Amino acid sequence: MSSDHKEEKAPVSPTRVDHTSGKRTSSPEGSPPHARKFPFKIPSPVPTRRTRTTSQSRIASESPLQVGVCKNFCRNKGHGFITPDEGGKDIFVHISDIEGEYVPKEGDKVNFRTCPLPPKNVDKQAVMVILTEMKGAHEKWWSNS
Repeated sequence: MSSDHKEEKAPVSPTRVDHTSGKRTSSPEGSPPHARKFPFKIPSPVPTRRTRTTSQSRIASESPLQVGVCKNFCRNKGHGFITPDEGGKDIFVHISDIEGEYVPKEGDKVNFRTCPLPPKNVDKQAVMVILTEMKGAHEKWWSNS
């Protein structure tokens, strides 16, 4: 072997320190430098009672009281739709906007107010929903079915 021959070394991947655990990690060339995978889902664009801004709450409280019928409501998904008595498109309702202790069912009469539904504020969302006339037996929120 000649002394002019040099061994080529493989490129070394950069090392990082994960600040949450303090461990050193390495990533392949060209990969994004994420310290960890995020287990969280993208937040929902639907404003719940808890995430609604002050101005959205004011708009909702100043809107006229309307009457409608519950078209459907899925307890597992936490949302449903209300058909207004005055006609028009069905209105989305989130579980956090139902007042009282009962899960609404198809055919229940409700009173509600509306506020714009983001991101384009074209559709409406029912808020401050009160069951006024219930059809048949109803479950409470905390029951195990």
